[in-house]
Amino acid sequence: MAHSARLAALLERLASLENLMVAFSGGADSAFLLAAAARAMGPERVEAATAVSPSLAPGELEAAGRFAASLGVAHHTPSTHELDREGYRRNAGDRCFFCKTELMSVVGPLAEARGIGTVATGTNADDTVAGFRPGIGAAARAGAITPLADAGLTKAEVRETSRSWGLSTWDKPAAACLSSRIAYGVEVTAERLGRVGRAETALRRALDEAGIPARNVRVRDLGDEAKVEVDADLVPAVAERGEVLEAIEGFETVRLDEQGFRSGAMNELLPNPEHYR
Repeated sequence: MAHSARLAALLERLASLENLMVAFSGGADSAFLLAAAARAMGPERVEAATAVSPSLAPGELEAAGRFAASLGVAHHTPSTHELDREGYRRNAGDRCFFCKTELMSVVGPLAEARGIGTVATGTNADDTVAGFRPGIGAAARAGAITPLADAGLTKAEVRETSRSWGLSTWDKPAAACLSSRIAYGVEVTAERLGRVGRAETALRRALDEAGIPARNVRVRDLGDEAKVEVDADLVPAVAERGEVLEAIEGFETVRLDEQGFRSGAMNELLPNPEHYR
């Protein structure tokens, strides 16, 4: 099926819904889904919910609010409490299962209270074949639908259409929650999440000051050590500018990952990722 046909299928599916609550992280996928829903259904029939917790990266909430406002869509900011879930804090390979379970336990009742019968996530077609995605299963078990994946729309197609629609998020870098920066087996705490958030903010500032145009930036918490990932082509430039890494505080040691940024890098440390599907 061609991209245009998949897009038409998405809009037709959305138009068939009475109303919709989008679990809106602020990333490119959920932003596109929100825009598509507003376009297909009318903004008055669509609402967005961005979960607020220590795992939300600095600046993401404000950006999500601006985007929803630009569409004329009601934006809710319910608090979630992932840290109250032992499985989340334990941070085994199935951490995302507990995170999405908590999300849906909050967004689901919010939608119901608003008289909204359907909750959707921004899962795309690529996500469903990526293998290691325990959070997708948790959302599905809670009744969330995945319109982008159901229509067969890939990440590249989401970005392409977002660009053609003039959405500011079309080229937004991946921005997973802060807990994804903490190595499996290292307990997730509010303090660790805050430390990672501050480290990435300081690192981005230092990169800007050094004139290094990094798009993807991660500070991975390995316990006492911070592992820094930037775009692979920028690794040599960062290696030459030692003062950039000195901006990161709160860790005993800081090292640069010579392989560069790659989504899901923490999964490489799992002994048996298949176990957590």
